[in-house]
Amino acid sequence: MELLKSLIDFILHIDKHLSAIISQYHALTYLILFAIIFAETGFVVTPFLPGDSLLFAAGALIAGDGTGLNIFMLTIILIAAAFTGNTINYLLGGYFGHKVFKPDNKILKLEYYNQTHAFFEKHGALAVIFSRFMPIIRTIAPFVAGVSEMPFLKYSLYNIIGGASWIIVFLFSGYFLGNVPFFKAHFSMVGVVIILLSIIPPIYAGIKSRIARKQDQ
Repeated sequence: MELLKSLIDFILHIDKHLSAIISQYHALTYLILFAIIFAETGFVVTPFLPGDSLLFAAGALIAGDGTGLNIFMLTIILIAAAFTGNTINYLLGGYFGHKVFKPDNKILKLEYYNQTHAFFEKHGALAVIFSRFMPIIRTIAPFVAGVSEMPFLKYSLYNIIGGASWIIVFLFSGYFLGNVPFFKAHFSMVGVVIILLSIIPPIYAGIKSRIARKQDQ
């Protein structure tokens, strides 16, 4: 419970926490952010790590100067993190299969697998790109792609397009909007809105899929 509270606090006040990390670790922040994005996309057991809001906050802080970080350097590093993370996740999916998802598992929920599988059935290979913009699903999607044995080269193409698009959109949105007075004064609220806008589509898809399954029974 304490870990959950700390995680929620980190997400809601991510700009302050990230600013503290930059102040303490300076250039090592590149490595820290690489590790977070890599883990959030690379390990199916870490869908709870911040992604969208972290990228937005990083861009906003860099735009404010004084961080010593370079937006273009960070972009390249985080695209590499997103690509390699998803690749590892894909390979793990091919190795372990869908049996790791169980109804009583609090992290690897069968519901997450079913939602992501339904998303793949609807969008095909493009789901690899679209899923980048949806928390939880973007962590499960590469694993499901591996389980379904999507050709590696085909997956890698969509992986790099999706990863680069995701990083650029959120990082530069923060860079150009983060220091606008309204966004700066309501940063926590903006972070919550980003999260809500990201999770509504997969929730809707999951509900729709569940209704469809019940109708077929």
